[in-house]
Amino acid sequence: MRFAKAVVKYRIPILILTVVLMIPSVIGMIATRVNYDMLTYLPSDMETVIGQNELLEDFDKGAFTFLIFEDMSNKDVAKLKEKVEVIDHVDTVLWYDSLADLSIPMELLPDSIYREFNTDHSTMMAVFFDTGTSDDLTMDAVEEIRSVCGKQCFVSGMTALVVDLRDLCEKEEPIYVGLAIGFACVAMVALLDGWLIPFVFLASIGAMILLNLGTNVIFGEISYITKALSAVLQLAVTMDYSIFLWHSYNEKREQYADKFEAMAYAIKKTLTSVIGSSVTTIAGFVALCFMSFTLGRDLGIVMAKGVLLGVLGCVTVLPSLILVLDKPLQKTKHRSLIPDMGKFAKGVVKIFPVFLILFAILIAPAYYGYNKANDEVYYDLGECLPEDIDYVISNSKLREDFNIASTHMILVDSSLPAKSVKNMMDEMETVPGVKYVLGLESVIGSRVPEEILPDSVRSIVESDRWELLLINSEYKAASDAAGEQIDTLNTILKKYDKNGMVIGEAPLMKDMIEITGHDFAVVTAVSVIAIFLIILLVEKSISLPFILIAVIEVGIFINLGLPHYLGQSMAFITPICISTIQLGATVDYAILMTTRYKFERIGGKDKKTAVWTALYTSIPSIIVSGMGLFAATFGVALYSDIEIISSMCMLMARGAVISMLLVIFVLPACFMLFDKIICKTTLGMTKIKTTNQEVSVHE
Repeated sequence: MRFAKAVVKYRIPILILTVVLMIPSVIGMIATRVNYDMLTYLPSDMETVIGQNELLEDFDKGAFTFLIFEDMSNKDVAKLKEKVEVIDHVDTVLWYDSLADLSIPMELLPDSIYREFNTDHSTMMAVFFDTGTSDDLTMDAVEEIRSVCGKQCFVSGMTALVVDLRDLCEKEEPIYVGLAIGFACVAMVALLDGWLIPFVFLASIGAMILLNLGTNVIFGEISYITKALSAVLQLAVTMDYSIFLWHSYNEKREQYADKFEAMAYAIKKTLTSVIGSSVTTIAGFVALCFMSFTLGRDLGIVMAKGVLLGVLGCVTVLPSLILVLDKPLQKTKHRSLIPDMGKFAKGVVKIFPVFLILFAILIAPAYYGYNKANDEVYYDLGECLPEDIDYVISNSKLREDFNIASTHMILVDSSLPAKSVKNMMDEMETVPGVKYVLGLESVIGSRVPEEILPDSVRSIVESDRWELLLINSEYKAASDAAGEQIDTLNTILKKYDKNGMVIGEAPLMKDMIEITGHDFAVVTAVSVIAIFLIILLVEKSISLPFILIAVIEVGIFINLGLPHYLGQSMAFITPICISTIQLGATVDYAILMTTRYKFERIGGKDKKTAVWTALYTSIPSIIVSGMGLFAATFGVALYSDIEIISSMCMLMARGAVISMLLVIFVLPACFMLFDKIICKTTLGMTKIKTTNQEVSVHE
């Protein structure tokens, strides 16, 4: 109570401090770098990641890309090559004139090399950068290459993907926030009892969102998924806390003449309830931190911090705003559009066996779809972009003109005899899907004499420790065929050099596929166990955690299983995040109803009356919470051209509605069915009589 009275007393200083804190928050938000490359979240001890670091350290080469020039003469291409070479952080440009003067006919090159780098109307050029794939300097270099080379040049590679993703995100993110705010406002105006109060909520929550985004500067950088979703999610999951305070304040105003005293008691009541409610949400986000793929930790920490700040804002900033604006808030109150739910609740309780049967029927197909959908996720990061974006067009050109879907790099010991390297390359070229293996040995011994090879060419593929080979593959990165191909290449490589490494986009994605499958199982288990224990402690019951989690988990199965039946695929990260977010954010609906049901049963009501009372009193809060989460995410889902963002928001919106419906219809039926078990396994309920005698439920 001391804290609550302090908030009321110092309401003006709290508001002033909040406004002052917005200044460093904006600066911090601007200063926080955004990472658009998911592959950087792989564990640093993986061989592919170590190999990428070796490539940068030994060859001064990080990112790699192909440039495709269409319908241009060799001399024009050579002029553009000279312009590309002088761009900052372009380390090496490898083309025909890197091997010989343009006066030497291109046909003198080995036939295989000539065919790989040329078609009837296009030619291909390899570009190495001295900075990493997602480095800001590399992205700047790719943008300059596009500017210098014009529309007849197509830039492929991971950096091009990262650049296009960044540009699209930066264009869409302000609209995400606007849509989330707009839809949330419409929902709150319709479902709450005031015209002005939704905007007060948004001011309070908005300040906490800005504070959350600003404090991310302590991490140095966050992922683009975290940046895109954190504001929307924080708005959605912390809106409940604001609604609870507002309702508590209005209740206390009827009991206390003094508005300051009423607010102090409302803060005290809200703090007790909101802390219990927020713990499950935080547990869901913290579970993401157990992923070895550290994107989960990135999103989990930022969102857990956002929820904590949301709770803090709800009991400090929001009460201060409400007290300052009390007169206009009271004058602009109106009746909520949600009608009295007494009759509806009576009908639900009366036919509860119907909902139990429907629930039982849904479990098997929901679980089947859930398992199938998890097997059908995609890992190719390019699939999240629209088809008309530059990166997708360039990759299509690479596949159509040169039949190259991915490029692997091999690091092999430079002391390995040339004959052994040549034998290894010959063996690798027999692997299904390998188009060509390019290395020093590809040129030496052919019609191009060794002595005409300039040192600049030799330095491209050889260092004191390593020799670099390039392998062009017909298989798309993240495909099953590419995974099998990489395994076979690794087997061949280790036969010649046990310390050799296969690196590149496809090998990195193969590692990502392997670790995220394990991560999904770990995160799901951690979130379920953590929330089970929280419910166990909150409700002091052995049976209730099983019932509540079962209801929400089936909701998750339905939500994540629908893409299989609808013929949709999800990004690999989507089911991992959604399963924990939906459980953590919507189990509160079930806890709210359960707490009221227990209160009524302990107070002497029979099970039917207790369930009816718990249902009809909880429905308005559950609808407001569920529709708030739906409203904040649905607009973003419809608008975004980035498939990962769009599908995650759609699943969150749909998950909120599914959980809401299951809690309203199925949870009361479970209480009716398992009342005896609940009473016998719940502290404080063991002495309740569980006979079939019931008091009639009044309308």
